[in-house]
Amino acid sequence: MTADSTPALVKQADADTDGPAPAGPPAARGPRARNTKAYLTYVAAKIAGAAVSLFAVLVTSFFLFRLIPSDPVKQMTGGRRVSTEQLESLRHQFGLDQPMWQQFTTYVGDALTGDFGTSFQFHAPVMDKIVEALPATLLLTGTAYVLYSALGIWLGTRTAWRNGSTSDRFNTALALTLYSVPSFWLGLLLIIVFSVGIGPIPGMFPTGGLDSGNETGFAYVLDVAHHMVLPVITLVAVGYAQTLLVMRSSLLDEMGSDYLTTARAKGLRDDAVRRKHAVPNAMLPTFTLMFVNLGQVVAGQILVETVFSWPGLGGLFYQGLSVPDLPLVQGLFFVFATAVILANTLADVLYPLLDPRVGR
Repeated sequence: MTADSTPALVKQADADTDGPAPAGPPAARGPRARNTKAYLTYVAAKIAGAAVSLFAVLVTSFFLFRLIPSDPVKQMTGGRRVSTEQLESLRHQFGLDQPMWQQFTTYVGDALTGDFGTSFQFHAPVMDKIVEALPATLLLTGTAYVLYSALGIWLGTRTAWRNGSTSDRFNTALALTLYSVPSFWLGLLLIIVFSVGIGPIPGMFPTGGLDSGNETGFAYVLDVAHHMVLPVITLVAVGYAQTLLVMRSSLLDEMGSDYLTTARAKGLRDDAVRRKHAVPNAMLPTFTLMFVNLGQVVAGQILVETVFSWPGLGGLFYQGLSVPDLPLVQGLFFVFATAVILANTLADVLYPLLDPRVGR
């Protein structure tokens, strides 16, 4: 039997250094722990910035619409002869006779609890009117959002990968044209051509509205879809053009990268190089744009909804501006801005998960 030749002093030093076995899992250390801490700090900063932006929107929504040179009370009377006492009674009823600072503090306190007051023209809580009109807006803009995002990404990828081809030049020129066209003008043009009819083209679609009002069941679904065709085409035409241009530009920047050359050198097919390597990296700017547009789904499209008489938040906002219905436009403005801010904040929070260079 061979004796242990390790000196006793060395054994004792090793025992003292090792110490007792740890009772639980070791604490996270190294780059991963530092990255987690940096990411949480980054997320906290973004959330704090969003909170500050929401408060700024709250203040802006109160003072901005009070710059409109119009008397809401006189607008509500519709030009009828009304005595001074009646006007003062209406101002007192809606709190318009209070000092500005008192109106502001009341508005902020109520808004933080979700109470935006009572609409001047509808005589109903503003939040109830918003909840009532929200589904129509989500139906229209949500459908358009899905269509133009998918179409823009697909066409943007195809045109960039075939840069300089006939299809690339045609699609890029068409996208630039549609992107520069005002959405309300395009909507009016579609109404003239496909609703009213022009020349050999008969009127095939309704001029506006959500439905005909006399259908039920599956016939109602088809009727709503029939009314959605022209406004959805208007939104898709403008939205896909923006997405295509951003996706095309991002992919063109990636096409000269060394990692694509390496992928080709390994024998990967061109389609696999595009799908597995180039497109995922080029999606980052498009990803941000998609979240910005996601906020617009709730905000709606005021001009498009107004042109097509769509009973959504955009049309409701236009009606509120025509009075002006201060509680209604203030509440809608805050909801619109909140949707955009939250969508942007969500994009900022998720972006480092796609690109680790962000948020360090």
